[in-house]
Amino acid sequence: MLDAPLAPYLLWAKTRQPAAIDLAGSNLLACTIDDLPDVRETVDLAAPNDNGFAPVIEAIAARYGVGTDRVAAAQGCSGANFLTVAALVAPGDEVLVEKPTYDPLLGACRLMGARILRFERRFEDGYALDLDAIRRTITPRTRLIIVTTPHNPSGVSIDRAAMRELGAIADRHGATVLADEVYLDGANLVDGAPQRLPAATLDGPFVSTASLTKSFGLAGLRSGWVVAPADVAFRVRRTRDVVDNASSGPADRLAGLAWSHIGTLAVRAGRLLSRNVATMRAFLDAHPRLRVAAPPAASVVFPRLDGVGDAGPFVRRLVQEHGVAVAPGDFFDSPAHFRISLAGDGDTLERGLAEMEKALAAV
Repeated sequence: MLDAPLAPYLLWAKTRQPAAIDLAGSNLLACTIDDLPDVRETVDLAAPNDNGFAPVIEAIAARYGVGTDRVAAAQGCSGANFLTVAALVAPGDEVLVEKPTYDPLLGACRLMGARILRFERRFEDGYALDLDAIRRTITPRTRLIIVTTPHNPSGVSIDRAAMRELGAIADRHGATVLADEVYLDGANLVDGAPQRLPAATLDGPFVSTASLTKSFGLAGLRSGWVVAPADVAFRVRRTRDVVDNASSGPADRLAGLAWSHIGTLAVRAGRLLSRNVATMRAFLDAHPRLRVAAPPAASVVFPRLDGVGDAGPFVRRLVQEHGVAVAPGDFFDSPAHFRISLAGDGDTLERGLAEMEKALAAV
């Protein structure tokens, strides 16, 4: 029996007060049927997907430049993360997890009976990896190191050199690095963004997870994936045998269609995200009480409300008096902060920020 929720943020997200302007989620604005060409002609009730639907697996492998033996399908990125943890971690194993992080990652480790150790990604350091802290914390019992990049909640990316060194640290201790990269494709689509490569394209013990949800607006398909060394991908597939076995046939067929039009979907996503990132940067420049570690560059931003130790009252007033929902920083071990989604409709974001401006004036 569970005495407390394994993922408090998700419990809040599923039961929170509805808001007229919702900036708390982070899925890219959902596609309509008209956004995905040929969708009506594609839907079928069955698909051969015992080890993943072949057109989807092949498209992911091609995108990462790896063989299909290195790809495993999952129900969204959350499913990919859970399957990876379940495949690699046994009760009593140690897992190192960044702080702050996305709390279902912690919940998966708890469910598998892992001993969780945390290492800080500090606001004052721009949420960069503290590799020395990781070296001090890792032990021979460590099986997995978990990071998110772009970071959830801040949107800050881990640079290639730091990721490579993280892999070297893990390799020396017989551990694996799990990089949740669900926001990565979207971040690469923002105007002028540097093109960040997935961790799994590096040599070393890396697992990359992602989905079609956060960057392409197809949350309803629950199409996620794991890219890993071939032996790890095999273990993930065999773990899935006893979790949910396989995806929905219609969802797999639609995901295959999405991959065949990924360029069209990327243009749509890039247009949405580029506008919203620019809007948010301008708003932050005009409101110095909201401090960020770096200018927003991905689907989420995590401002700190300067001068308060707890932004919770502001977050509650924002939704109760102004109808604007943001994600409280409490769920990310950062009570002075809150997370804003930049992945939705641009007009909605602008209305939300106008209301936030009114709320800030009253603080």
